[in-house]
Amino acid sequence: MLLIFSCASSNISKIEGKRIDIDDSLSSDKAVEDFITPYRLHVNKDMDSIISYAPETYTKSDGEFNTAIGNLMADAVYSEGNPVFMQQSKKNIDFVLLNHGGIRSILSKGNVTTRTAYGIMPFENSVVVVALKGEQVNEMMVYLSKAKRAHPVSHQLQLTLDKNSEVSSATVNGKPIDVNKTYYIATNDYLYNGGDGMDFFQTNEGLYVLNYKIRNVLIDNFKKTDTLNPKQDQRFIKLKD
Repeated sequence: MLLIFSCASSNISKIEGKRIDIDDSLSSDKAVEDFITPYRLHVNKDMDSIISYAPETYTKSDGEFNTAIGNLMADAVYSEGNPVFMQQSKKNIDFVLLNHGGIRSILSKGNVTTRTAYGIMPFENSVVVVALKGEQVNEMMVYLSKAKRAHPVSHQLQLTLDKNSEVSSATVNGKPIDVNKTYYIATNDYLYNGGDGMDFFQTNEGLYVLNYKIRNVLIDNFKKTDTLNPKQDQRFIKLKD
């Protein structure tokens, strides 16, 4: 690319460029290829290592309010993240909330590899735990009722909507939400910062950063189970009548 400057003003007065197509006509540099190849082989071997098995194919569109793959992700964040949070704070996570749009790939039937986890969660999002009063948790329930999407929640939360999509009941660990209680909600840093319009996280009692990427949560969780068996259940439903 050629830049021509005006001598009088020192400002760019003209820009000229040439398009170079990147295709098979470009030859590779053998020295560079020889240097990169061992690293590529090592990375591919690690990415393609089998860590579990999926007996069916699971997608984020297989349910209206909760999906098997979403339930799997939320429960994985709870089971892998809670010991880390306990060590850091001496407290337990109450439940997990993730976002439907954060599921970026299906979980295909067959061998599950490290690459599978990268496909489902390609982003660098990490787990954070936010301390919220019950009032903000109730705001979260209203948000979920209006969003009408299968945002993943862990099984500790039970949310039921009536036929008009209003909150009929909401419990955490089997108990109604107490507006005076502080709850510890695991989520990702994107949602904590207001992603998907989840502004209720901003009025909080504290933030705990676990330094644990969602993708690594999935990898660690998958490695612990020979055969994955996620299910849709009653954690977030809408009544028909």
